[in-house]
Amino acid sequence: MANNSPAVGAGNCQGQQAAQHQPGAGPPAQQQLQSGAPKPAASGKQGNVLPLWGNEKTMNLNPMILTNILSSPYFKVQLYELKTYHEVVDEIYFKVTHVEPWEKGSRKTAGQTGMCGGVRGVGTGGIVSTAFCLLYKLFTLKLTRKQVMGLITHTDSPYIRALGFMYIRYTQPPTDLWDWFESFLDDEEDLDVKAGGGCVMTIGEMLRFFLTKLEWFSTLFPRIPVPVQKTIDQQIKSRPRKIKKDGKEGMEEIDRHAERRRSRSPRRSISPRRSPRRSRSRSHHREGHGSSSFDRELERERERQRLEREAKEREKERRRSRSTDRTLE
Repeated sequence: MANNSPAVGAGNCQGQQAAQHQPGAGPPAQQQLQSGAPKPAASGKQGNVLPLWGNEKTMNLNPMILTNILSSPYFKVQLYELKTYHEVVDEIYFKVTHVEPWEKGSRKTAGQTGMCGGVRGVGTGGIVSTAFCLLYKLFTLKLTRKQVMGLITHTDSPYIRALGFMYIRYTQPPTDLWDWFESFLDDEEDLDVKAGGGCVMTIGEMLRFFLTKLEWFSTLFPRIPVPVQKTIDQQIKSRPRKIKKDGKEGMEEIDRHAERRRSRSPRRSISPRRSPRRSRSRSHHREGHGSSSFDRELERERERQRLEREAKEREKERRRSRSTDRTLE
């Protein structure tokens, strides 16, 4: 059954390709998400071990996308050499420029009909994107709760955060999605999600899209049970999009904000390869709506990342100083 929720955020940015078959997903959640109810017992935030929901081998990905990932030279050769979580995060920083499943222009579905048509998702494949190869690489590492929180609160690149949220969307129970995403629904950090550019949205808009729509460009997310989806829709409607204007917070409908954002010329984030130093763009202050323990964990993770960056900067300064001394000698 298709998800008939109204479009949110940059819905018009979606390509015209039709949706593929729904990937194999696990059993539906047993309890309904209720506003104000205690956190579900199966929540990934109850301990550092993060349980997986659904198919523990395919990550609930579309079979054709998974097949292309496993046969990709990039995944089989280059990513095979990455063994640690931090190595994969660095690879995301340098290589990911969008979060579509396919690279631009690699899928030719125009004019196809019937069983080979793009509407069924069984036609010609394409070049699977670097983002989805790295997303599945993260899945093979079996991330802990602390590592996932490190992804979604990362300050170096919005694409690291985007893959963290997408990992949650594919692997966590539908009843837990609101708990994971709620604190970030007003996040104003920008990223361009479309291959080739042209679809800029904020982290908050992207998460609202994840919660209300089933299709993501040319693939499908795992389905959210109808009772849980209705509750999520009600909770989103009860909290309009917050937009800051001239230093003052104004409340506007998300559709109007998204339309105004689409009318502007697309902006792309600066490529790390062109910049001599990493961009330390930080998202705007995120209002905490989750549990106090979860908020404290977020603050500890941000502080840990800040200390790591300062240590790296000091090391760079020492290396530059030694290099200058040797040059003078």
